[in-house]
Amino acid sequence: MSSKKAYFYILLAVFFWSTVATAFKVSLKYLTVVQFLFVSSLTSTIVLLVLSTGNFSFDRKGIVRSALLGALNPFAYYFVLFGAYSLLPAQIAQPINYTWPVILTVFSVAFLKQKATLLNYAGILISFSGAALITFAGHSALPKEVNLYGVLLAFLSAFVWAIFWTLNLKDERPESVKLFFDFLFGTMYISAVFFFTRSFTHINPKGILPAVYVGIFEMGITYLLFIKAIKISNSSAKISNFAYLSPFLSLIFISTALREKILFSTIIGLFLIVSGIIIGNSARN
Repeated sequence: MSSKKAYFYILLAVFFWSTVATAFKVSLKYLTVVQFLFVSSLTSTIVLLVLSTGNFSFDRKGIVRSALLGALNPFAYYFVLFGAYSLLPAQIAQPINYTWPVILTVFSVAFLKQKATLLNYAGILISFSGAALITFAGHSALPKEVNLYGVLLAFLSAFVWAIFWTLNLKDERPESVKLFFDFLFGTMYISAVFFFTRSFTHINPKGILPAVYVGIFEMGITYLLFIKAIKISNSSAKISNFAYLSPFLSLIFISTALREKILFSTIIGLFLIVSGIIIGNSARN
């Protein structure tokens, strides 16, 4: 029974993850990056407050940690990520952002002095070659749409998430609780920017609903669904592998909802990125 529930949770998480790139682009048609970030992060904070009720632990160390982590996620991470999506086609921004597990490996080897195997290096090389293919082939085929500054932001978002992931693993509080406090502080930082830049003026109502959707399903419950699936599964490795379906399914939503013509180079590049991640992960098993 727990195995069936695990598959239900992971498939639900994969579905929501597959839709958010499209929601990003829809909302950014009507809202600025700051407006989008404010609405989505505020929504997520409310959702996480509801989900974490009854599990609160107000330890000083945890609060200080959340003040730091909140500056990384949601503040810095989504600020950079939404900036990338505002400048790039979704089919370019989404796969590049998905390189974060590879950057995490590079980060661990370079700064945490973890040993790397030939498989690790092979995975890194394969994934980055996929990202390079997506970038340069996309820039050649869509020269007016592929902003190289946006590409840099997409890579930077992956780097920020890799740092957040590393620090978050050391936090032993329940997932819903630490995420709530991270988002509480992050939303405070975002609110300061929102009001300082007077972004509350001229908000287009058409962008609010997709921003709320992102706050609920990208920033809020989906990550918790993934963690729940891992915890109750008989094989966490098998469950984790389902997450690799999301970037490919995302291309379907991008194609149908956003009417982006998916380049063959994007599909091949994404396949290389995911293959590199799987090869790199196999070195740890």
